[in-house]
Amino acid sequence: MTERAYRAVEEEIVTLRLKPSQVLSEQMLSATFDIGRTPIREALQRLAREGLVAILPRKGILVSDINPRNQLLVLEVRRELERLLSRAGAERATKEQREQLQEIARGMDRASKANDDIAFMRLDRELNRLMIEAGHNDYAARSMKLLQGLSRRFWYMHYREAADLPLCARLHANQARAIAQGNGDAAARASDKLMDYVENFTRRTVSV
Repeated sequence: MTERAYRAVEEEIVTLRLKPSQVLSEQMLSATFDIGRTPIREALQRLAREGLVAILPRKGILVSDINPRNQLLVLEVRRELERLLSRAGAERATKEQREQLQEIARGMDRASKANDDIAFMRLDRELNRLMIEAGHNDYAARSMKLLQGLSRRFWYMHYREAADLPLCARLHANQARAIAQGNGDAAARASDKLMDYVENFTRRTVSV
């Protein structure tokens, strides 16, 4: 139930249905998602560690603001972790994980053709989760989990004005396929190409 609560609230924040600076409460979220307050509380604690909410004692829960300059700092770290996990996943993924990565790649191709933002967002989350699992590096995994929601929310806030969603989906598909095929060098190159695109996208949203 905690995982269900986390996924539900995280998606609402990432897709901006819960807006930056909006005040939340456990009671409101519990009623909205028909989930008990204990799982909601545990999900909010996880979201606070990831920087998507701030828990203010005796005041409530605040959805964190979005800062483009901070996002560039996030990407500095994410680029290195993404490359590491892509290469490690190519070397260490199980047969089942490789099959799932191929399915994600096919889904990304469909999202690219349909320009489907919600499908893309959900596939992106699954790709991130699977890449972390396939990499079998707990230290990189812990760090990467702190960055993913912030990156997806920033993308969703600005993609309509500054992004090429079909291209981004294809870059994700290429990364997933390279990992699935067990080619560490190709996976690292695909990761760098994706991060190049994401960084350029981010810089288009702010003067630095």
